[in-house]
Amino acid sequence: MTKAVRVHKVGGPEALVYESVDVPAPGPGEVRIRQHAVGLNFIDVYYRTGLYKAPGLPFIAGNEASGEVVAVGPGVTHFHPGDRVAYYHNLGAYTGERNLPWEKLVKLPDHITHEQGAVLMLKGLTVWYLLHKTFKVEPHHRVLIHAAAGGIGLLACQWARALGAHVIGTVGSREKAELAEANGCDHVILYNEEDFVARVKQISRNEGCDVVYDGVGKATFPGSLSCLKPRGMFVSFGNASGPVPPFSIAELNNHGSLFATRPKLNDYVGTRKELLEGADTLFAAVINGKLHVPINHAYALKDAAKAHIDLESRKTTGASILKP
Repeated sequence: MTKAVRVHKVGGPEALVYESVDVPAPGPGEVRIRQHAVGLNFIDVYYRTGLYKAPGLPFIAGNEASGEVVAVGPGVTHFHPGDRVAYYHNLGAYTGERNLPWEKLVKLPDHITHEQGAVLMLKGLTVWYLLHKTFKVEPHHRVLIHAAAGGIGLLACQWARALGAHVIGTVGSREKAELAEANGCDHVILYNEEDFVARVKQISRNEGCDVVYDGVGKATFPGSLSCLKPRGMFVSFGNASGPVPPFSIAELNNHGSLFATRPKLNDYVGTRKELLEGADTLFAAVINGKLHVPINHAYALKDAAKAHIDLESRKTTGASILKP
C-alpha cells in the first residue's frame, strides 16, 4: 500500500482525496518507482475539473514526477533498482509509489536533483518543443511569452534569451515582473495595469512579434493575434483562464496571414527517440547553465488541495512540487 491523491468525482480542490492505494508488483515491461517529488501543473487542474477527460473514475492526479527504481518487471533491461529516474505520463503521479512502462522513464543525470527532475519532465519538455520544434527560435526573433513568471514561463524566458531572442513577457504583478526580468525578459508588461497589445506595438515600433507563446487562453485572445507581425505564429498551448473560444479562420488572414497551432507535449515525445532527444537537450541546458530551475513552492502530497488553490489563484511563481 502507498498514499495517493485520487479524484472520485470531478470538481473543485476538495475533489482531491488523500488515501491509501494498492500498488501491485510490476508487470512485464514495467518499473516500480518510489517517488521523491511530484510536479504541480495547470493540466492537473484541467483533469480535476473535468475540462480534460480522464479515462475513468477514480483516477490518481498528476503528470510528472521523479524518484528511484525499487523493482523491475519481467523483460526490463534498461533500468535497475537504485536508478534515479523521472517521467512525464498522463495521470497517476500524485502518489508515493507507482508502476510505469519503462519506455516512459528517463535517467536523471547526477547533477539534476529529484526536485528539478520532477518539474522538468512536463514543464521543461514543453519549453523544449515550443522553442525548438513548434517555432524554432533564433537570435533575430522577437517573442512574446504570456504568464512569464509561471513554471513554464520562467523556463521559456531563460531559454529564449539564451537562444538570442528579444523576449517580452506579460505578468500580473510587480513582484512577478521582477522575477521575469531576472529570468531573461527584456521587457515585462503588467497586464492588469497596461494594454499589452499597445505596449507590444510600442516596444516593437509597430513591427510586432515573430511568435506568441500563449498558455493563458481566453483572457489573452484575440489580443495575442494583434501582437504578431505578418506571417507570425500564434502558439496556444494552455487554458489557464479558460479555453480560447471558437473563431473564424479568416481572423488569421485579417491579422496578416498568420499561422496558428494548438500543440501538446504527447505529440512531440510520442516515440522513445523523441523523448530522449528532448530530455538530453533539456538536461544539457540545465547542466551547462543556460537554464536554472526555479522551484519556489513545496507542499506535502496530502496538501495537494491547498497547492491547487494557490495555483489557481495565481499565488505561485515558478515551479511547485508535491512531496510524497
